[in-house]
Amino acid sequence: MTEANDLAVIAGVLFLAGVVKGVVGLGLPTVSLALLTPLLGLPAAMAAMLLPSFLTNLLQAVAGGGLIDQLRRFWPFLGAVAIGTAATSGAVTWVATELLVYVLGASIALYAALGLLAPPWPRPGRHERWLGPVCGGVTGLLTGMTGSFVIPSVPYLQALGLDRDRLVQMMGATFTVATLALALGLGGHGLIGGGAALSTLAGVVPAFLGMALGRRLRGRLSDRDFRRALFTALLLLGVWMIWQEASSVAP
Repeated sequence: MTEANDLAVIAGVLFLAGVVKGVVGLGLPTVSLALLTPLLGLPAAMAAMLLPSFLTNLLQAVAGGGLIDQLRRFWPFLGAVAIGTAATSGAVTWVATELLVYVLGASIALYAALGLLAPPWPRPGRHERWLGPVCGGVTGLLTGMTGSFVIPSVPYLQALGLDRDRLVQMMGATFTVATLALALGLGGHGLIGGGAALSTLAGVVPAFLGMALGRRLRGRLSDRDFRRALFTALLLLGVWMIWQEASSVAP
């Protein structure tokens, strides 16, 4: 594709991902990576979603107030996310891209399967002190390698029994930290050049327009049915990514 076509695809995908985020409160990076990676490749897909993801998640984190109190509780978890992301943010330079695509596809498929099954996660209770940093660190490692930061962060946060507003806020804070750490890591490895900067800028306005539309649709759609359709689509996309990558390297 030409650069203009690439930017049009990025804008369209980020608009769609914004709609998803507006309806259910998450999913922008996951949907973006799932759709853009097969078209542009993993490094370009990671770069394209950086700024839209950072800005939309920052807005989600600060909305509703009380963020400082939440940070006092979750700073070990968020710190581990940042450290893990920084540790693997250069993986695309020393790990075979096809392996990273396998990991991304598997993480998206796992996330979607868990979303469909909705298992009753046990609350960490007194184990939160050590389990939080462990889950944060694993999330960061996967973020640095694939750009996806939903496993295991989202199941972990869901297991804490936070009310809906605080859960959405903490997912926004987690994704903000992960995106910022990923951007700094990729930039430090020279992986964000002029083309990448242009591609990530191209998705900002469409992402916010999509979020605005998603919020308007939220009250008109069955949240349960929308989530089921979203997770089913993501499960199929994750499996398809793995199958496509396996087919491309098969002799």
